[in-house]
Amino acid sequence: MSLHQPDLEARSPWSPNRHIHEVAVYPPQGRVNATLRMPGSKSLTNRALIIAALAEGRSELKGILKSDDAYWCIDALTKLGISVEVEGDTAYVDGCGGQWPIPTGELYVGAAGTVARFLPGALATGLGSWTLRGSRRMQERPMAPLLQALASQGASLTYTDKDACLPFKLEAQGLRGGEVTLPGSTSSQFISGVLLAAPYAQTPLTVTIDGEVVQRDYIQLTLDMMKAFGIAVQSASDGQSFAVPQGQYGAQSIELESDVSTCGYFWAAAALTAGRVRIEGVDAAMTRQPDIELLDVLEQMGCTVQRGDGFVEVHGTAQLKGGFTRSMRKSSDQTLTVAALAVFADAPVTLTGAAHIRHHECDRIAAICTELRKLGIQVDEHPDGLTVYPGAPSPALLDSYDDHRMAMALSLIGLRAGGIRITDPGCVSKTCPDYWARLGAIGAQISEA
Repeated sequence: MSLHQPDLEARSPWSPNRHIHEVAVYPPQGRVNATLRMPGSKSLTNRALIIAALAEGRSELKGILKSDDAYWCIDALTKLGISVEVEGDTAYVDGCGGQWPIPTGELYVGAAGTVARFLPGALATGLGSWTLRGSRRMQERPMAPLLQALASQGASLTYTDKDACLPFKLEAQGLRGGEVTLPGSTSSQFISGVLLAAPYAQTPLTVTIDGEVVQRDYIQLTLDMMKAFGIAVQSASDGQSFAVPQGQYGAQSIELESDVSTCGYFWAAAALTAGRVRIEGVDAAMTRQPDIELLDVLEQMGCTVQRGDGFVEVHGTAQLKGGFTRSMRKSSDQTLTVAALAVFADAPVTLTGAAHIRHHECDRIAAICTELRKLGIQVDEHPDGLTVYPGAPSPALLDSYDDHRMAMALSLIGLRAGGIRITDPGCVSKTCPDYWARLGAIGAQISEA
């Protein structure tokens, strides 16, 4: 039984695994050999949904990710009076032009960090009063930089429990504009949360970043999405400030690219089985999603990577290479993936630059170290990462920590070592609800309990 009980309230109706308590993963009978297409990007889906809701007119968003995070985003927008129709993987959003039709109520964001960090700024653009709450873990995650920035812009915030954390009441009087400064070291989502709302400020707003930015590429994803909806932001030459013009988003018809973070687990499956996985709908040369850097790590470990026009194909190798140190600062969501691969390398692998993932769905550095040790794998924990020493994993029951990335990364070990059991596998619905079915479809042997 998991020591970390799942927060089932955060599971949406889009989760197909709500009542599965455990999965066991065993290796495929042969090498993985598959051509796949992954669902849309979680990061792009929620950016597009919120911008489309603020826009004037009806937007068509093709290729959305139908996950828990997207569900709670749509649920919140619907409670604000926005019409969102979902047909297959396309969402039709009737925007409000910056004036929320329902100016009061309670909004639940689940475990979605993007919704918790993007929605408050969007709400603060107009007039109204809302109470926001989230999952147990989301209510522990820091939000101070964002909320302090919104308060400086005229929003009034009243906290139910802990200061600068969910749940809170937000009373909006519009954004003043001018200049606001946020730290770069905590989360790029805080910066994106202000940028998304900035066009609706009463005067032009300049967002300045203090210090080095964690995962700057995600800020660029925000700027690109804003531009797609008609707002072009002027970035300073040093990338430390952004001048956002006053304006209004215009409705668009756009197609979202596949979620590269989810692709990473399937490319890793090829690496672990000396197999082949080709994922279509991803262009490594064009994507802004930072987890595409995993391909460089796979090459460093001896895999062959073909970056084609609209696809990426990975061929594994009989023996993965280790003996290196790698900064995961830009692609920190793949830290756990690389840690799982490192178990089967020919020398230790050290991962650095990922201190901020201690504040995600769980303390991911401490969690992965704990679970690898359960398998008999030697691991050293560092403040900003870990060192994994190769070994032969023993069968064990592992804890997912109600964290989708923990569950998916630990499942990879099962592709090479039998008897890997994982508690609370339904947490994958946060980003890839059909993950276990997809893993089984490429040859992994999956049993549920």
